[in-house]
Amino acid sequence: MPMYAFKGIGPTGKATSGLRDADSPKAVRQMLRRDGVVVTEVTMSAQGAAGKAAQAGKGLSRSVDLGGMFGGVSRTEIANFTRLLSTLLRSGIPLAEALGAMFEQIDNVRLKVPVGEIRTAVNEGSSLGDALAKHKKLFDELYVSMVRAGEVAGNLDTVLLRLADFLDNSQKIRGKVQAAMVYPLLMLGVGTVLMAILMVAVIPEITSMFKQSGKALPLKTRVLITFSDFIRNWWFLLIPGIIGGIIAFIWWSRSPAGRPVWDAFVLKLPVVGRLSRMINVSRFARTLGTMLQSGVPMLRALDTSKEILSNVILRKTIEQAKQAVTEGDSLAGTLKKSGHFPPTVIHMIGTGEKSGQLEGMLMRIADDNEAEVDRQLTKMTSMLEPLMLIGMAVGVGFVVFSILEPIMDMSTMSGQR
Repeated sequence: MPMYAFKGIGPTGKATSGLRDADSPKAVRQMLRRDGVVVTEVTMSAQGAAGKAAQAGKGLSRSVDLGGMFGGVSRTEIANFTRLLSTLLRSGIPLAEALGAMFEQIDNVRLKVPVGEIRTAVNEGSSLGDALAKHKKLFDELYVSMVRAGEVAGNLDTVLLRLADFLDNSQKIRGKVQAAMVYPLLMLGVGTVLMAILMVAVIPEITSMFKQSGKALPLKTRVLITFSDFIRNWWFLLIPGIIGGIIAFIWWSRSPAGRPVWDAFVLKLPVVGRLSRMINVSRFARTLGTMLQSGVPMLRALDTSKEILSNVILRKTIEQAKQAVTEGDSLAGTLKKSGHFPPTVIHMIGTGEKSGQLEGMLMRIADDNEAEVDRQLTKMTSMLEPLMLIGMAVGVGFVVFSILEPIMDMSTMSGQR
């Protein structure tokens, strides 16, 4: 087995080097990565070269990585790339060499190829910000703006570390929201399938004898039979109608005319509205705070932070705040006039502006709101579980009693005879 010499950055951030036996440079990088080492250089040692020459002609081994060819690039991969690049730069490794090291150890082809192009552009004299801007699908305006500010200020390694933290926090809150929605959607799907089976397969068989008896049936039994017949006879129109209605609603809620109406309605909902507001406030505060800490000018930071928000009503509020700040007004005063930001957030932003510590105050707002979002999601999930179980129990109970009542009436009448 060939022997390779390596250089890299250890888990503690200090330079390290040594020798490893492996089948290929890629295997060396994988082994060292498991040990927490960021590899900057791998070369075959003299012993390894001799061993490989002795084995020449015995066969050809080729390793092809197809793992990343059919998937995308996750935000977690971008965050890891950013953090490792920051570590390399902080260790004193030049940017072009650090990008080369990152290129060698990336497995996902959809990220590896762009990083290779970025490394080539930097080697040709381009700035990192300009090279990243050519890959907008991977590196958005926020990312590029912060990198450019870090390059101008000369603290690119620090900015990249803040970016990695920002991406990790954004992914964390997104994951919490998605996880909170899994159980309700699963329960809704199970309940829908269960009721469909009852309506289509079970109820018609049981209620057929009621129709043959000619007796007057209770109201709820007649409603159940009518609903079951409707589903059985018109399912071929009902299913496309439901799917079409969902598609039409999604299209309307994303259209220029419908989205403001829908987003305004969401903000007024009792629990969901408060949760949506907190998530958007957290995104705004963390984005603006991270950009200001990295040296991005206020107006440009506001413009980019606005695009992070998912609610167009709050996005319009930030646009108005940007115009007011341009005219010399305070950010806190403008947000207060809108009525869409909580009083506590307004007070903290105002205090940060007066004390000259706006960046730190914004990060604190983001932390507080994310913690509150976590608590609200936990609370909402714990409330939805019994509510959905109760709803399913009511539905099944209605079906059972609608069937049992006429059966009991028929048994009573038979006993009287």
